[in-house]
Amino acid sequence: MQDSFSTPPRPASPASAEQPPPPPSLSESAVADRLRAAGCVFAEDEARLLISAAAGAGELRDMVERRAGGLPLEHVVGWAEFAGRRIAVDPGVFVPRRRTEFLAGQAVAHGRPGAVVVDLCCGSGALGVVLAEALGAAELHAADLDPAAVRCARRNVLPLGGRVYEGDLFAALPPDLRGRIDVLAANVPYVPTGSVALLPAEARDHEALIALDGGPDGLDTMRRVAAEARYWLAPGGVLLFESSRQQAPQALEIVTAGGLDARSVTDEDQYATVLIGTKRAG
Repeated sequence: MQDSFSTPPRPASPASAEQPPPPPSLSESAVADRLRAAGCVFAEDEARLLISAAAGAGELRDMVERRAGGLPLEHVVGWAEFAGRRIAVDPGVFVPRRRTEFLAGQAVAHGRPGAVVVDLCCGSGALGVVLAEALGAAELHAADLDPAAVRCARRNVLPLGGRVYEGDLFAALPPDLRGRIDVLAANVPYVPTGSVALLPAEARDHEALIALDGGPDGLDTMRRVAAEARYWLAPGGVLLFESSRQQAPQALEIVTAGGLDARSVTDEDQYATVLIGTKRAG
């Protein structure tokens, strides 16, 4: 769970002050005009989405005003598109980013049918959903410290037969998972504390701080996970993180210090960097 301080900003958040009044009509053009005046960069696309999601005129008007007031679009409609799936996202819960689809793809590539997979710092459980659906018959576990995220993740993960736990990193997991995890995807927070204030308002004002703030250099949670991962991974199991490109060299050292073989992969189009640590067989 994070928002990289090194990637291009998300579309500008609507401003909440001195906004024009609600549109007199609820036509697509009127809704788009209202959203554009509030600072929404993709006003036309968002207007079509809000109109399709609303159950009636009253709900649409309310949704338009909440979006114009700065609420993330995903929180307004109640879901986010991730890896071709609709993931339920409750208010206050970290919104899965498109660039994290690269992490999901790397995790799937290192899995197999029936694998034991864990989505740590799971947020909405988006990574776990992708892994469970792609691998088939996977034993899925997810965990987060934020109670709101746990409630949301259960909505997404339980229908797939997975389990979701509330707690601090590995302490949340059942002890019998030690030494059995084949794929450990940990979308940890990696924004340095001093850079959180520079994030788009949609993130810093509407998502849990613990999902964003990674400590002074952004790598505190990564250090904690990497230090324990080898005890939980099965032989040949993999740990996968997302980080910024600038953090990647130090992140590689952190994963190596945890006793894993480490490498990084990058997707230039998505501005995404993933660290992969593998536990040696035997």
